[in-house]
Amino acid sequence: MNKITAFFKRFSVAFWTANTVELLERAAYYGVFIVITLYLSRILAFSDVEAAMISGTFSALLYFLPTFSGAYADKIGFKKSLILAFTLLTLGYFGLAFFPSVLHNAGLANYGMDTEFTGLRESNYKWIILPIMTLIIIGGSFIKSVITGTVAKETSSSNRATGFSIFYTIVNIGAFSGKTVVKPLREAMGNVGLINISYFSAGMTLVALLAVIFFFRPTVDHGEGKSIRTILRALGKVLTNARLIILILIITGFWMVQHQLYATMPKYVLRMAGEGSSPSWYANVNPLVVFTTVGVITSMLRKRTALFSMTIGMLIMPFSAFAMAAGNLIPGDTMGFVNMHPVAFMMIVGIAFQGLAESFISPRFLEYFSFQAPKGEEGMYLGFSHLHSFFSSILGFGLSGFLLEKYCPDPHTLTEAQKLTAYDHAHYIWYYFVAIAIVSAIALMIYGKVTASIDAKKAAKVS
Repeated sequence: MNKITAFFKRFSVAFWTANTVELLERAAYYGVFIVITLYLSRILAFSDVEAAMISGTFSALLYFLPTFSGAYADKIGFKKSLILAFTLLTLGYFGLAFFPSVLHNAGLANYGMDTEFTGLRESNYKWIILPIMTLIIIGGSFIKSVITGTVAKETSSSNRATGFSIFYTIVNIGAFSGKTVVKPLREAMGNVGLINISYFSAGMTLVALLAVIFFFRPTVDHGEGKSIRTILRALGKVLTNARLIILILIITGFWMVQHQLYATMPKYVLRMAGEGSSPSWYANVNPLVVFTTVGVITSMLRKRTALFSMTIGMLIMPFSAFAMAAGNLIPGDTMGFVNMHPVAFMMIVGIAFQGLAESFISPRFLEYFSFQAPKGEEGMYLGFSHLHSFFSSILGFGLSGFLLEKYCPDPHTLTEAQKLTAYDHAHYIWYYFVAIAIVSAIALMIYGKVTASIDAKKAAKVS
């Protein structure tokens, strides 16, 4: 007991408060995000393409805005920033949950285990969801910058590594728990469960807001105070750095496939393997694999270059997408040795490959990216290291919507005759992502050889 107490006392109350609210925020976010395309289509009557574009923009802005939000947080202070963030998040998630009641009262939809649309498909009222989602985008962008900043400032050189290890563990616990809540809600309530998950998320962020108000007392309340002009100047440098931009575009291919965990997988699994399947639980395979393998892989390849490790990961990704396609090629509705639908089982295999690839790529990408930054500007450059997720969210989600409508359409849009053959080629969706993964892997190998040649010529000139 004394050792446990001593361990907790190694860090400030602000540190533990920040990590606690991070856990609550991640549970709230992933509980909603894993079913966001389902919510938009089954609750708000958006088409697959519309739902994909809205979700992709939502994800893209969450990756792009934190650097700018962080600059504003430095000006107003971390506590005020977190109060603002969790207030916006609570209002946003509550809006997602309450908005369907407004539509029901307006006579546009009836919600139950299934949804009956009585005018909502043709109505423009459903687009009111955009400003509601904007509250979550703005609030979430503050969280990403302020929590990591707090962890950094509430630790010292002697315990910072441990502090960030605790932080990343908390992130994974929150993500895992948020996705886990979805299945029992959906099983018990059907489509209404897709609404009520947002009440769960609003509750989580409200508790976080109260925790910040009463317990968050940061030792250092302000950051380095970089101006928006400075950040825009750094963004301009990144966008004109050919080596970095080419790498970002190549890695975008990897993340386009990775984002299908949220863009395509939930709808594909429910339409192909049935409503009894559990896409939210299957998604948890990814963080589980990353959590158990990233340390071992990074240690094994610590003497190899970052590009070498990233290339291995890129070569794994085509197998991930192909495994996801293979489920529709296996005959029958059940694989006896696991008592699962082939589509569901092979989806889990594909997600496991995704997690393994991520363990090879993500840590080393940040390392490589930091080395490409001008000396003294590493931190600023790393603020834009997730530009690949901005691009891949828009492209990956957008492509997903079109592919779902073409190969795996919403069953409610099909006649009984069409349903007999509509999904025969549904697995073709994943062949597109096999191709994207292969092209990205080849591009990264070419990139490695070209940059190595350029560096060798520069070194020869210097000597």
